[in-house]
Amino acid sequence: MSYFEWHPYVPVAEKRRQAQRKLAKLRKQGQSVAPVTIEGRTIAKTFWGKSWCANLERYSDYATRIPRGRSYVRNGSVLDLQIAKGEIVAMVAGSSLYKIKITIAPVKAAHWKAICRDCAGAIDSLVELLQGRMAKGIMDRVCREGDGLFPSPEEIKLSCSCPDWADMCKHVAAALYGVGARLDEEPQLLFVLRGVDENELLASAGQDLALARAAPSGAKLLDDSDVAALFGLEMAGPATSDAVIPVAPKRGQRSATLSGRKTPAVKIAAAAKKSKPPHADRTKSGRTIPASAGKKGTPQRSQRGL
Repeated sequence: MSYFEWHPYVPVAEKRRQAQRKLAKLRKQGQSVAPVTIEGRTIAKTFWGKSWCANLERYSDYATRIPRGRSYVRNGSVLDLQIAKGEIVAMVAGSSLYKIKITIAPVKAAHWKAICRDCAGAIDSLVELLQGRMAKGIMDRVCREGDGLFPSPEEIKLSCSCPDWADMCKHVAAALYGVGARLDEEPQLLFVLRGVDENELLASAGQDLALARAAPSGAKLLDDSDVAALFGLEMAGPATSDAVIPVAPKRGQRSATLSGRKTPAVKIAAAAKKSKPPHADRTKSGRTIPASAGKKGTPQRSQRGL
């Protein structure tokens, strides 16, 4: 059969069996492979996988070969898919086993900084980012056409060992769809492929948070002299270590201010003592002498003590 003749139709089930036999042969040879397995007809189920596939389909450059690629990846024809920085390497089973190499340019530094700046402060969880559970505005910015994280056709170089003359052959398309399915399982591979660190999105968020919590600069603070000049006050000078601190007197001790004064109770007692008549004085022998004794004209009489 010549090259330009149509190949006989092979049912989908038979294609799947052929792919499995080739896969088993590779593993028997000791080759480490990571096949793409699709359950059902849905290629990608998560946010990042769907976004990757949608990005491929919106470029008219790939429109002619993409449908065949979807059929191949669903049939399990992508026997191996490896994703590294700026490179995708795959093996796709067709009429033979074809090797695919896809080179993707890394994100430019200014481009990546713009994404981080636009998303600063809105991404505080790397888990939520990778699961696609961030706010719609953030995810739209990351996936935006032209200046998002997904590559454009100008940033992609394709090669396949098959005899198809088209750059985007069905085997390459199957490998690119396989990337979308792989992102369902490992979404961080998108950042690896584009040569950026997803933690920088969190770093920019933390930096903005630190700036928001920063203390006011010293130039905006008023010292005591500025306050005094502003309100016309005389500010007291700073206290020195020689200043005497008053101590409260202990219970039972009089303070120095009260020691030289008489309380009203003391004054009343003194006045009452003056108003009382003089008492008889008692002698050493026990006899009492009236206070009136010894006065002129008054008889003196001794009395025995009672």
